Amino acid sequence: MIAIIGAGPAGAMAAVRLARAGATVALFDPTHPREKPCGGGLTGRALALIADLVDIRSLPSVVIDAAVVEPPEPLQAGRSSAAAEVRLTGNGAPGVSLVVLSRTVFDRALVEAAVAAGARLVPEHVVDITRHGPQFTVRTNLRGHHADYVIGADGANSIVRKKLATPFLRAHLSVSSGYFVHGATGSSIAIKAMAEQPGYLWSFPRPDHLAIGICAPATHRVSSAELRAQSQRWIEHHGVDQGARLVRYAWPIPSIGDRDPRETPFAGPGWMLLGDAAGLVDPLTREGIYYALLSGQWAAEALTADLPARAAQRYAERLNCEVRPEIARAARLSSPFFSHRFASLLVRALRESAPIRDVFVDLVTGVQPYRGLRRRLLATHEWALAARTIRMLLTPGFTGTMRPVVLSQATRRS
Repeated sequence: MIAIIGAGPAGAMAAVRLARAGATVALFDPTHPREKPCGGGLTGRALALIADLVDIRSLPSVVIDAAVVEPPEPLQAGRSSAAAEVRLTGNGAPGVSLVVLSRTVFDRALVEAAVAAGARLVPEHVVDITRHGPQFTVRTNLRGHHADYVIGADGANSIVRKKLATPFLRAHLSVSSGYFVHGATGSSIAIKAMAEQPGYLWSFPRPDHLAIGICAPATHRVSSAELRAQSQRWIEHHGVDQGARLVRYAWPIPSIGDRDPRETPFAGPGWMLLGDAAGLVDPLTREGIYYALLSGQWAAEALTADLPARAAQRYAERLNCEVRPEIARAARLSSPFFSHRFASLLVRALRESAPIRDVFVDLVTGVQPYRGLRRRLLATHEWALAARTIRMLLTPGFTGTMRPVVLSQATRRS
């Protein structure tokens, strides 16, 4: 029996792929259905991974039509600086390139697909994992379960990671904190640099509420209460709180960044880590759903293509070759990206240059990887803007006045 701890996108994806291949799968998670402090954005590449599992069109969702990029000046009452609006759909932009769903809805759909494929959902809380030779005992709050293989898809606080690998260090973590704003929604997102700390605030529109929050590196030692207060100031400045109900949240976000692979193993004898539990989160955008789905699929492919004794190595090698370098590039870009200088340049470039807007759209929607970004910027022939951007993003040792980036959106009352 393969025990998968955690029934989020990573665990559910592994479960459905393994069950379809004929494996005996137990999916441990007592939390469904639940909302999650996450933007909930699905890019085209993420949608492609689940095309045969979930009919997204049948689920309540919001198709994002624009991104509003605000300049980095501090918020002032009665004053809003000129922002750049970038269309993600229409006016020659690609069709549906970014969809936002409630995590309650999305995760439930994936779990139902796993159960329909033959996986068994065990609504119990895993409290311990012990090895007995080649097998494991997965102990829950109710009883013990024997397993031949253990897959950890249980997030930043993964018990699988703590018991079978090494816990995340503070340097691997970001702190996110904000609000679900019930009674307001919209169809666009935006980015705004702020003055308090590096990181960014997001505001994603779901069908019946907004998910708004700020994340910052845990090493910055800013409290979740401070981040929540900053989120509330942005909410009030944009009038999002008028008649709305705010529900607070806070959650850690892990990322391997460009750390030594020995600090962040993906797998070992008889076990694998997926998604957030593996630290597979973009350290620049903090987007993790795509990597969660991808790691779930790759874990299943490794287990069905090879002997279990070799599957862990196959899985880890694939992540190290194909995913870790991209996450490392994002980590190296994150410091200059969150600077006041770069945020100001970004807004100006997006206002003035259609080719730069095209690059931005592809970055937001997951089409443009970080690899090749410099080449793509030069190909815009916006020589002055591209040269300044490349110098800021890719010059070793660049530092600026560190400021977070804000994702917001135009709102309407639901």
